Amino acid sequence: MTEEKQTVAQRAAAIYSRVAFTRADLIDRRLSGRAIALAVRQGRLQHVRRDRYLLDAVEDDAVEAVRIGGRLTCLSLFAAMGVFVHRRHGLHVFVTRGSSRLRTPTVKDVTYHWSSSPDAPTLLHVAPLIDAARHAVRCQEPRAAIATLDSLLHHGLLTIVQLDEVFAGLPARVQPLRPLVDGSAGSGPETFVRLILRALGVKYETQVEIDGVGRVDFVVEGWLIIECDSKEFHEGWQKQQAARRRDLAAARQGYVTIRPLAADILGEQTALQQQLREIIEALGPRVTDGRRSQFSKNSGR
Repeated sequence: MTEEKQTVAQRAAAIYSRVAFTRADLIDRRLSGRAIALAVRQGRLQHVRRDRYLLDAVEDDAVEAVRIGGRLTCLSLFAAMGVFVHRRHGLHVFVTRGSSRLRTPTVKDVTYHWSSSPDAPTLLHVAPLIDAARHAVRCQEPRAAIATLDSLLHHGLLTIVQLDEVFAGLPARVQPLRPLVDGSAGSGPETFVRLILRALGVKYETQVEIDGVGRVDFVVEGWLIIECDSKEFHEGWQKQQAARRRDLAAARQGYVTIRPLAADILGEQTALQQQLREIIEALGPRVTDGRRSQFSKNSGR
């Protein structure tokens, strides 16, 4: 299966498979010293540092993290899975405090996340998902952290119970983010728009199914459809045609549809927030008849 066709859950499962070993691990698997050396020469195993062997298909970032003396974590790990990350900065490595002989990175920008746990890691190349999620919250601005957690929930990589465990290990200053996490968001831009709508204080519903139109990202105040562009660049003409036909079908039922660009959604949010406010204030009195959409079980805020 090619990477492009894998789901986020499948990529996560592959990354969290057993692909890193100590020499003792390999001997327990009935490999002799000669067989280990042969596998390294043939490229089936990578001997990246003392007593650390990796299979040949391991992510490059994970290889570098192990070579340094740690494990892949935070934004680097989630980007490799396909979980939403707003802005990734360099390589993020999880290192046990007191570790010796850390190697000099081959990349310029490395963020170290230190663990004081004396327990031996279950996997030698990646941090536990709970720890990685905590790192991602600490490393990002609030809206980006919420979007990453939304993505983890949406793709089934975290449960609500595990999300509570993530926040139990975080400082008080980030606890207000917990009620803002919502796994219904299908993309990072959807999270960003949802947070803007909350800030505006308008009523909205998410993932609304409309007869003759299909599922839309948001219905605001019962009449405004917002569809979030999740791509930095325009998609193919066929998808654009389908989107225009959906907009016409929605307009026939009295809806107004807008499609903010990903670059505007993911950029500085003040301008888009002001634009949405002005649209709602200008068009709301003209198109609304006081009705509220009842298509979704996701109640508006």
